[in-house]
Amino acid sequence: MKVRKAASAIDYRTLAKRRLPPFLFEYIDGGSYAEVTLRRNVADLEAIALRQRVLNDVSQIDLSTDLFGQTLALPVALAPIGLAGMNARRGEVQAARAAEAAGIPFTLSTVSACPLDEVAAGTRKPFWFQLYMIRDRGFMRDLLEKAKALGCSALVFTVDMPVPGSRYRDYHSGLAGAPGMMGAMRRVWQGAMHPRWAWDVGINGRPHQLGNVTPVLGKDSGLEDFFAWMRDNFDPRVTWRDLDFIRAIWDGPLIIKGILDPDDARAAVDVGADGLVVSNHGGRQLDGVPSTAHALPAIADAVDGRLTVLADGGVRSGLDVVRMLALGAKGVLLGRAWAYALAGGGQAGVAHMLRLVEAEMRVAMALTGCTRIAAIDRSILV
Repeated sequence: MKVRKAASAIDYRTLAKRRLPPFLFEYIDGGSYAEVTLRRNVADLEAIALRQRVLNDVSQIDLSTDLFGQTLALPVALAPIGLAGMNARRGEVQAARAAEAAGIPFTLSTVSACPLDEVAAGTRKPFWFQLYMIRDRGFMRDLLEKAKALGCSALVFTVDMPVPGSRYRDYHSGLAGAPGMMGAMRRVWQGAMHPRWAWDVGINGRPHQLGNVTPVLGKDSGLEDFFAWMRDNFDPRVTWRDLDFIRAIWDGPLIIKGILDPDDARAAVDVGADGLVVSNHGGRQLDGVPSTAHALPAIADAVDGRLTVLADGGVRSGLDVVRMLALGAKGVLLGRAWAYALAGGGQAGVAHMLRLVEAEMRVAMALTGCTRIAAIDRSILV
């Protein structure tokens, strides 16, 4: 399939909106409640001014970095995104292959369309796995042991979703609103109005399941079953002590995702986490909280190098990656950027988006006088 190339990473949003049924596009694009935090993530990052420096030798720029024992071509990873495999045929496999070719990690969501073993079979290098705290500890143990057996190189443990946020766009679009046959028929109609998606994913992208949770949902479950399971099985009782359960099974790098407060960052250090992700779940959980760009510097100061700080939220370009690094992150997770690109162009779209991010980073580094990732710090901020 010929891929129309976007002129910038954010242009893939336009392609995604055109090609996806509304219930899937709004799921990617939306946030919770009035989407204040969703907008802040982008606006606060864009508002950060960089110091332009001149007459430095920037003929050789090195974008590589080391994270959790891996040497990466870029200080970037693809963030976990639920239902991403519905944006293109077996979408998580396509995205994982694009990340592998670019020399960066891919993170598979617990609630992905493609299960762990399918992504492992479709790639040659280890990827990261994301997990929520679920009431059924036996199910969690099975998932962790499977991820470990398949060679996943890091565990991203998401802690900011003890209960799901209210995402009104999902109700309006028909993803989570109308139950039963009415909701299913609405989604079928939307798919039929997007024939390219209907052929690529609706017909040829089967099975339409959430692969990692199929053992508890059943093979014939639908989206209503998934949302009901999520409401009933995400564990609001979880505390820091529950990480002992994770550590008893998982002995690889542990990254805690969903930190916005310096006190929680210090707690992550105390429990022996290897890394954390400064994140507000892309503005999809508690609306009105600070943007990640606003929260990041204080958290980086609080941990003071005792673990690896990553960040996500509002990152739409290589310039945004450089901004996050300057604020204190050692690496950046791309979320919506790759989901849009996957919907707009499949594996080739994700690969192209990553090349754009790399090119934008090179320009930003050259014009701020940085020739290596370690040189990017607050000294390049105005």
